[in-house]
Amino acid sequence: MKILIVEDEIRIREGLSRLIKKLRPEYEIVGEAENGEEGIRIAREAHPDVIITDIKMPVMDGLEMLTLLCREENKMKAIVLSAYSEFEYARRAIRLGVKEYLLKPLVVGDVSEALRRVEDEICQEKSMTEETYGSLEQIFAGILWGGLDADKAMQERLAVHFSIPEGTVYSGICVYLGERYEKEKQKAKKELEHLISERGGAQYVILEADREKMLLLLVYQERDSQGLERWVQYWLLQDRGREVKGAVGFIAELALEALKDGLETLLSYMDWNISLGDDVMISYPKITRLQTNPCIYPLDIEKRMKLALCSAQREKVRKSLDDFHEYFYTGIVYAPREIKECYVRFLWALINTGKEVGILNYEDLEQQRLLERIMGAKTSEELRAVGKFLEQNLSDGEEEATHLTIKRAQSLIQEFYQSGITLEEIASKLNITPEYLGTKFHREMGMTFGAYMKNFRVTKAKELLIGTTLKQYEIASKVGYSDPKYFSKVFKEATGQLPADYRKAHK
Repeated sequence: MKILIVEDEIRIREGLSRLIKKLRPEYEIVGEAENGEEGIRIAREAHPDVIITDIKMPVMDGLEMLTLLCREENKMKAIVLSAYSEFEYARRAIRLGVKEYLLKPLVVGDVSEALRRVEDEICQEKSMTEETYGSLEQIFAGILWGGLDADKAMQERLAVHFSIPEGTVYSGICVYLGERYEKEKQKAKKELEHLISERGGAQYVILEADREKMLLLLVYQERDSQGLERWVQYWLLQDRGREVKGAVGFIAELALEALKDGLETLLSYMDWNISLGDDVMISYPKITRLQTNPCIYPLDIEKRMKLALCSAQREKVRKSLDDFHEYFYTGIVYAPREIKECYVRFLWALINTGKEVGILNYEDLEQQRLLERIMGAKTSEELRAVGKFLEQNLSDGEEEATHLTIKRAQSLIQEFYQSGITLEEIASKLNITPEYLGTKFHREMGMTFGAYMKNFRVTKAKELLIGTTLKQYEIASKVGYSDPKYFSKVFKEATGQLPADYRKAHK
């Protein structure tokens, strides 16, 4: 597989090149470019199978480069590099048909997995020859997702073998099932067959789009596309007899040669289901004329969530997540892009605060996958599920210790840390020697008593800096330090920031 890397930061570009060569000997780096303009020149000469490109670059950015190469009908795959702050750019990449994007800073496993998925897709397309396509379903699948061209020869083949005249126009009905796709696709197919058979007269084919987790009903030789649209919308509103729920999209009057681009465009608008709900069909191009309101980020809910995290009140954290989700569904229509941007901001505030105060199982989170889930969401339930996932990863913030003595010591620390309790004082309360307690503590906690106390106080200070407006000397006193300057020194040694700078960074 031939790969071109386009990245303006030389450290990232060269590091990515070395990594790819180590991942698999079969991967060939055919060029490295520092901007989109140079990338286009190399792509035209080297014909890479895959382009890995940054988004924001001088001279020409990555998306402009991909747009120009797509116009030249280059069939290479693209992997886009993005940062949290480049959310809108990443969304534009999705509109261009880019299905793989990597979050900076790059993780070796994510790079390897993205290349594997792209390689599988390339191999699948290359294995599809003209002879592979025997049935009508296989032909349309080849046009949409394989290597078949919707040219005049294909139109003649459809006319001769399937009695579909040249010039036939097609309507597409997408049913997006998301995570329920494998479980419910057969039931959904039966419902679609029942829907179109009740209308009568129209010819159709149903395709399974496994990668997109949706079903596609292609209808042809249908004279009344507007009537068909109303028919589908009526079906969508009927709860009785409609068991499978999913986002539904509609597009009409596509010529064969425009079928692939038209359906990809419709799919890029399917996330409007987030804004409009399951009972509204996403009809293109009508959806492009929808008027929306600007979405104002709910800072008050974020503040309540941070306070709940700092006080380890899971129920209040759950309430904040529910309030945040409901914030977007009060009858006002917001663009799904803006809703997703709010979700990224809110959930990353949850992650960062939870990590700082020690209440989130941070090691279990795959932030790349979380961002992909938010950006790829097409329903409000998929967005809600990301919040639920993070909620499930909240811990009680306590270090587990199997020995009863250490548990009792931790309880005393929790109760008396503000007074600056010492190892000797705790040992006296437990009726054991300080030496015995110190040895047990180090063995079971993996650190000395002094280190544990310092970390504990710093964690409590973080909670107060984020969750209150107390002055620095007041916080120092509350966590057991009588000298605010010494507190600042200890805090900076532990976090790399002065308390004031830390508060500013996390407010």
